[in-house]
Amino acid sequence: MPTAEGPTRQAAATPAARTAVVWEALRAALAGLADATGRERLDIVDAGGGTGGFAVPLAGLGHAVTVVDPSPDSLAALERRAAEAGVAVKGIQGDTADLRHVLEPGCADLVLCHSVLEYVEDPAGALAAVAGLLRPGGLISVLAANPVATAIHRSLAGHFDEARQTLSDPAGRWGDQDPTPRRFDGAALAGLLSAAGFAPGEVRGVRVFADLVPGRLLDGEPGAARALVALEQAAAAHPVLRDIATQLHVLARR
Repeated sequence: MPTAEGPTRQAAATPAARTAVVWEALRAALAGLADATGRERLDIVDAGGGTGGFAVPLAGLGHAVTVVDPSPDSLAALERRAAEAGVAVKGIQGDTADLRHVLEPGCADLVLCHSVLEYVEDPAGALAAVAGLLRPGGLISVLAANPVATAIHRSLAGHFDEARQTLSDPAGRWGDQDPTPRRFDGAALAGLLSAAGFAPGEVRGVRVFADLVPGRLLDGEPGAARALVALEQAAAAHPVLRDIATQLHVLARR
């Protein structure tokens, strides 16, 4: 099986500072699952995986990856991306709530649920559907938008009333024009997972600084991108900084 150096090399590039923390957690999770199952080739489902930003690199590590996504255009882009990378990824058109109808129960060791719970009609139902796919001891990786970060970003853009609205709104929305239906703080995310029968692990912050640092600072300073990745990794579990991250990431066991 290929080594996990692929995501590590990606994380050294400027755009991948936004996902370095997630890849760090996924590499550790994959190693643990491989040890527990005795299988190096794991079965992974990426619910709402779109064009394969995670799915294709995971397939490149030697895993069997299936993407379920409602958009035919995204699945077509996934197919092209997988072909360019020289890997096989299975794409299935469907919603996260329909997972039990398009895949067999107990078919997965790991399910990715990244930027999905914000948009599905029933987040609890989506997590229940994911639980049905996982084998005993399997993991779900959840990545979701954080309302505190949205308030910070709206205020930096000069939208102070919208920032205040984000903090007081139960769904973490800044107004009627907000394209994101809901956001989750760490406690809400952990609570949803627990209610669905998962044992959530540590909540980690993703993109604490990456969305705030001007691109010119990274482009003009040798080694700046790598230093930003190291900073993101250090901030991910910081008890204060993780709570202002753009996204929150948690791994939970079934």
